[in-house]
Amino acid sequence: MREAIGGTWLTQIIIIFMLIFVAFLALTLNYTKAFKMKNDILTIIEEREGITVNKDGKLNGSIGLINNYLEKNGYSLLRACPEGSYGVSNLHSEALNYIDKGHNAKRYYYCIAKYSAPSTNYKGKVYYQVMISLKFNLPILGDLFTFEVSGNTEDIVLPADTLKTK
Repeated sequence: MREAIGGTWLTQIIIIFMLIFVAFLALTLNYTKAFKMKNDILTIIEEREGITVNKDGKLNGSIGLINNYLEKNGYSLLRACPEGSYGVSNLHSEALNYIDKGHNAKRYYYCIAKYSAPSTNYKGKVYYQVMISLKFNLPILGDLFTFEVSGNTEDIVLPADTLKTK
C-alpha cells in the first residue's frame, strides 16, 4: 500500500513539472514571436525611411506593408495607444489615427510614435517607436495574459512623412 501511494505522489510531481515545462516553452515561443514581429515592423519602417502611405490606393507604403505582414501572421489583438502616438485601427487601409486626450480606447492593432533623435549634428533626425501586444496562450488553459512589446528604429535623417514628433 505504501508503494502505491508513493507512486501516485511521484506521478503527480512529474505531471506538475511537465506542465511547468510546457508553460515555460509556450511563453518562450510567444515572446519570440512577439519580438520577431516587432523587429520585422521596425525593419519595414527603416527600409521605407519613415511612415509612408501610398497615394494610388495600393497598400505598398510602410503602413500597408506592416498591415499585410500582420494580417498574414494572424495578428488580431487590439490595444490602447499612448497619447501623442498614432494607432492603426484597420489592417485593410493605410489610415493612421492620431491619439489625443479622450481617444485612447482599446481599438488599435499597433501604435507608432515619432520622436526627435537626440543629435547635435543634425536636428532633423527622428526615430520611431512601435508598440504591439500579444497574448500568452497555453493549450489547455487558453489565453492567460497579454504582454506588450515595443522597440525603436535606428535614427532616420530625412523621414519620408509629416507625422507629429513627440
